Amino acid sequence: MPNEPLPLFDLNPAQDVAALAREFAGTGRLQVRDLLTPRSADVLADVIQRQTPYGLAYREPGSSPKSVRADAVRAMPRTEHGRLWQSIGTGVGQGDYGFIYGQYPMLDAYLGKWAPGHPLELVLEYINTPEFLGFVRAITGMPSLIKADAQATLFAPNNFLAMHDDRGTGEEGRQVAYVLSLAREWRPDWGGYLLFYDDDDDVIAGMKPRFNCLNLFRVPQRHNVSYVPPFAPVGRYAITGWFRDR
Repeated sequence: MPNEPLPLFDLNPAQDVAALAREFAGTGRLQVRDLLTPRSADVLADVIQRQTPYGLAYREPGSSPKSVRADAVRAMPRTEHGRLWQSIGTGVGQGDYGFIYGQYPMLDAYLGKWAPGHPLELVLEYINTPEFLGFVRAITGMPSLIKADAQATLFAPNNFLAMHDDRGTGEEGRQVAYVLSLAREWRPDWGGYLLFYDDDDDVIAGMKPRFNCLNLFRVPQRHNVSYVPPFAPVGRYAITGWFRDR
């Protein structure tokens, strides 16, 4: 029917919640494959790949994280992009925490009415519906989860997220982090993997940015998103955030 709404966030009814819950209980992390129906995943991928104006999220050494909207990023001189990358890379090379990637902060956009009627407003609402919150509570065994924030992210060439554990001042409500991956046909050589580390800095788990997969992991866990090299021909698209108990 021509007026039928697009299926932005239809859960795949074939998910085995009990099996997913057992896996999460064992490791505190898992990847839920084929989260959405195929049609819904295609529609959502089109939204974040072709209909979303990405700004820039970054953290320079010794500074607080910054989020710059798309119009301001377009107005940046090319030399400023290079300076930012060099500054952040130098800081991480010296042991500081840093990151740089494309971002559309869905919660800020929703509350600030940046683009009323944008499909990602509905996606944020869907993520916070009783159905989806109940799905995540059942998998994680955390009935205290009451809400989630969200951002659309684009890790393009030269983007990365250095090691951290998601704990921070004012973020005590974070209980479970999530990454809904919408990157198609991703290859290992393109970087962009979600990697987990033990106390000796060995990689103990890694999750490919696989299309239509939801990565969930309990906070805190040491992790990063590996560097996307210049030769990566496409971007790593995802919707990410945290489920919270306050």
